[in-house]
Amino acid sequence: MSTDKTSSNVVLIGMPGSGKSTVGVLLAKRLGLGFIDTDLLIQQETGRTLQEIVDGDGYRALRDIEERVLLKLDVQQQVISTGGSAVYSEPAMQHLKAGAFVVFLDIPLQVVLERIGDYSARGISRRPDQSLEELFAERFELYSRFADITVDCVGRNQEEVCDAVLAALAKAREGH
Repeated sequence: MSTDKTSSNVVLIGMPGSGKSTVGVLLAKRLGLGFIDTDLLIQQETGRTLQEIVDGDGYRALRDIEERVLLKLDVQQQVISTGGSAVYSEPAMQHLKAGAFVVFLDIPLQVVLERIGDYSARGISRRPDQSLEELFAERFELYSRFADITVDCVGRNQEEVCDAVLAALAKAREGH
């Protein structure tokens, strides 16, 4: 991947329900870039939904497949929406960060609960004994660590989140 962050990828990270896929498409249109949803790449590669992978093989299998898919990704000029668990793979995140600005779409736990409802059907990679609250706290730390930019999504619709990301990217690019 190119190491020139100004002309390459934008990677979106965040909890399920944070808007990565929807905002990603809006961003790609506004920036004139392509759009890649890595959850869809996983499903294409395996021929199974994320939930089928978790149900059949467990959450670790999903994370392993996700890491493999992310490490194979060699693209430029793309907005990349990652699965919520991408941040568990240090190698994958370093690979993505090499040619991209990583943007954390930050939403509070309450909004996650409102948006995803019955998360057992979302193919969420979590330990069987792990509550959503514990998962949220664990991931928040990882999202914060890998993010170049954090966008607070509270009280913003998807267009407004897109505007906020664009403004933050413009500011970050000035610094490069």
